[in-house]
Amino acid sequence: MNLNVNEIFYSLQGEGARQGEASIFIRLSGCNLKCDYCDTDYATGKEMHLEQILADIQPYPCQWIIWTGGEPALQLTDEVLFFFKQQGYLQAIESNGHRKLSDLLDYTVVSPKGFHPAYAKEMNPEVNEVRLPVEKDRDIPSIAFLPLARYYFLSPVFTRDLCSTNANIRYCVEYILKHPEWRLSVQLHKLIGIA
Repeated sequence: MNLNVNEIFYSLQGEGARQGEASIFIRLSGCNLKCDYCDTDYATGKEMHLEQILADIQPYPCQWIIWTGGEPALQLTDEVLFFFKQQGYLQAIESNGHRKLSDLLDYTVVSPKGFHPAYAKEMNPEVNEVRLPVEKDRDIPSIAFLPLARYYFLSPVFTRDLCSTNANIRYCVEYILKHPEWRLSVQLHKLIGIA
């Protein structure tokens, strides 16, 4: 069984409830959306057999895999997840939520993009966290339209323009002060300059 892999790297989780934890990131190629603020190269990749991926990640002294992308749910199957679970790995996913996620995952993060209430029907009814990327003046949906989650994060979109990034952060902070059911998640990895 092969996956189309964009990159594999070892770093700290940069955002959300697991921020600061050592993790193995496996970025899969391909996405079903074209977000204008996307900061990842998900279009390119190489075919890798599961045994080859395992050999690449075994040197890392960590048991957490984060499946990311693009949209990892386009490629991940229960067979893939079971293979790594048998090797002793815990597995998280960062998904845009447009596909149902496997029960074999240990931690699920949904980052709805292009959110519309009708799209809530496609989403998993329950996840570990919702992490919503936010740009200034974009509508933020009510939590009532989102999956049940332990954590709800607003994540300001970081751009190359510092003024825009700061405006996005201020917008999130002001919103959270009025809607305390949300928390702030800034992209720590970008602030401290790690992958």
